[in-house]
Amino acid sequence: MKKQLYVLLVLLAAFAAGLGSFLLLRPAGGGDTTPAALPSPAADARAVRENSHRLTDPAQSRLTVVEFLDFECESCGAFHPVMDRLKKEYGDRVTFVARYFPLPGHRNGQSAARAAEAAAQQGRFGEMHDKLFTTQAEWGESREPKDAVFRGYAQELGLDLARYDADVADPRTADRIALDQRDGAGLKVQGTPTFFVDGSRVSPRGYEDFKSIIERRLAER
Repeated sequence: MKKQLYVLLVLLAAFAAGLGSFLLLRPAGGGDTTPAALPSPAADARAVRENSHRLTDPAQSRLTVVEFLDFECESCGAFHPVMDRLKKEYGDRVTFVARYFPLPGHRNGQSAARAAEAAAQQGRFGEMHDKLFTTQAEWGESREPKDAVFRGYAQELGLDLARYDADVADPRTADRIALDQRDGAGLKVQGTPTFFVDGSRVSPRGYEDFKSIIERRLAER
């Protein structure tokens, strides 16, 4: 009987210790770090707008490829070399457009988009776009804010940091990102990357598949 009581007391002590560790180590503040939900869909949703960020700007564009992306999305990161290759191959004929669609589940997706938009205000969107994707493994999927990391990238790119800081904090930057998100929501974008070719949604599986889609659309012109 004494032995059974001793075992019971040991188990209760272990449970209490584990519970105490959980309460001590669990994140404070509940959902304070949970990113905001997506904005409501745009009534006049468009795949591309006049102020959308163009990664290529051919003199005579024959086709427009739009990507709704999240800089923290691993699938977007995996597709980045594909898009880079296609831009180099078709950039003289095809306009490639990047649009923001940071997802609520990614803790640094929104701040990465703000960093890109702040860089865009200094004419360096393309460089920040590439930097965020090529370094994604270093900061993506982190539970900690990575704003300082993104500011470091801005410094590496030679941006005016005072202006960068002001633009990151400017509510108009968040509004600009939300504009893309609202268009994406209105076009039934539910995940990233999502692609549109001349306004029609496509689902390429990789480089060869996407190349075939572009070649076919160019042949129809």
